[in-house]
Amino acid sequence: MIHFSPNRLEKIFSAFSDQKIMVIGDLMLDQYIWGRISRISPEAPVPVVEVESDTIRLGGSANVVCNVQSLGAEVIPVGLIGEDKAGEQLIQLFRERSLPIEGLIADSSRPTTLKTRIIAHNQHVVRMDSESCHPISRSIEKKLFSYIEQHLNTVGGIILEDYNKGILMPHFIKELIHLANKRKLMVFVDPKFDHFFDYQNVTLFKPNRKEAMDRIGMRIKSGESLELLGKKLLDKVQCQALLITLGEEGMILFQPGKPSVQVPTRAVKVHDVSGAGDTVIASIAVSMISGAGLEEAATIANYAAGIVCGEVGIVPIDRDCLFQNLNEDSV
Repeated sequence: MIHFSPNRLEKIFSAFSDQKIMVIGDLMLDQYIWGRISRISPEAPVPVVEVESDTIRLGGSANVVCNVQSLGAEVIPVGLIGEDKAGEQLIQLFRERSLPIEGLIADSSRPTTLKTRIIAHNQHVVRMDSESCHPISRSIEKKLFSYIEQHLNTVGGIILEDYNKGILMPHFIKELIHLANKRKLMVFVDPKFDHFFDYQNVTLFKPNRKEAMDRIGMRIKSGESLELLGKKLLDKVQCQALLITLGEEGMILFQPGKPSVQVPTRAVKVHDVSGAGDTVIASIAVSMISGAGLEEAATIANYAAGIVCGEVGIVPIDRDCLFQNLNEDSV
């Protein structure tokens, strides 16, 4: 793990505000219903949650957008919403954060992805999802691609945030990566299970351990197994760098022809891991586009993940808090 000098840290962070990043992927709305449990239902052996309040937050690729903005960089969001109440709420939350909404394409054939979490005594009780995972139509894809093409020359890199909701399909993925590589832009990928190996020749590929194991088809039994997993995936995806997140064990970084680098977790007290991956991909992208080296960016992202895991619910990283935590450990 990298230890920053105060001057180096200041140089990287001061460059955040000069960057612009495009985030393409699955926009979501996260609803939290907060309450308490004092009894079991007489109708079925389930707890009765007495609702005290509810909140709406941005999730999925929209949370990545929030993290990029919270770090101080400018962001161009691109994704789909439905013509429904959740879509209107998502747009309103974007406006409240002064985020651009021109790249939010409305599709009347599908709902806005909405995840409703019921939380009692700071513990998740149940989650309900309203969504469509069908592939987007060719006409919607053309609208998305047209908007992306028009604005790609203004950004320093793109983040592809895939939650398997039907937007990032194989041919669309390949077109986006080809377009970005042609313009020499950094491409950062946060994949899910489907289309895993369609993300070829990107700057950084960031799966979690379970995703990597399932797609390669192996189980990790030791440190040697983890090394083999990383090398196999690095060879399969042909990316410049591979970052596998390991939950409470931190993350591990792989590059072709170099030894792996273990980055231990910085989380002191884990309340909620929801959205931590979004924070990691946003932090590493903003950092690298701002001139940080790969290991420097991974360290910054690791600290950021540790901070958001200490919060309940999905929240974006606070730039000043992140800088302070890194600065305290500077040498």
